[in-house]
Amino acid sequence: MNCIIIDDEPKAIEILHRYVDRLPDLNLLGSFRDPAAALSFLKTSPPDLIFLDINMPGLSGLQLLTALEKPPLAIFTTAYPQYAVQSYELEAVDYLLKPILFERFEKAVAKAKKALLATPEKAALPPETEFVTLKSGAQIHRVKVDDILFLKKEGNYFTVFTSNQKIVIRQNMEAALQLLPEGIFLRVHRSYIVSLRHVAVAGKHSVQVGAYTIPVGDAYRELLLKMI
Repeated sequence: MNCIIIDDEPKAIEILHRYVDRLPDLNLLGSFRDPAAALSFLKTSPPDLIFLDINMPGLSGLQLLTALEKPPLAIFTTAYPQYAVQSYELEAVDYLLKPILFERFEKAVAKAKKALLATPEKAALPPETEFVTLKSGAQIHRVKVDDILFLKKEGNYFTVFTSNQKIVIRQNMEAALQLLPEGIFLRVHRSYIVSLRHVAVAGKHSVQVGAYTIPVGDAYRELLLKMI
């Protein structure tokens, strides 16, 4: 895993650097004492994992992580226990309190590795399937596949929810699935098809897709969990 260290304390960076060197699965791309410089680096060269301090001058670790559109995995390394709840709200892999023991560091890295392996890679689409054509009444919409969040069946129609619009099409379930690239979209309910790329949280009875909570039917739960 490619990783970086962000901490304003030289001693803390030195310790983490030694720990990283002891784990062959980690490849350190760099370390930063200035969080603004780290933010600039992350926007152009995102690693798999960040070791991130919280209380830093100018920009806190929490602020840095929320400033990223697609943040990498993060392990917070801090002397302040009061930020733990906020860190997990940001879906941090782990929260390590200084002074950090190597055994605890190693355990956190193992969690990050497991999370990284569990993250589905974006399926590469051939150019002709980067877009789908949707007929809505007299209009024909050419829609980017990555922009489609989910489809909701209502009677003989589907509403296609994208990142910026809703398109109503007349299709049955089988025909709707055939419109979409295989391996990216999955039926999770008798009335819903979701894009696996946009599933942020999967629960026993629902998934979170963007700002929407989508129900998951009993018959589809096992396959959904395998796919994600």
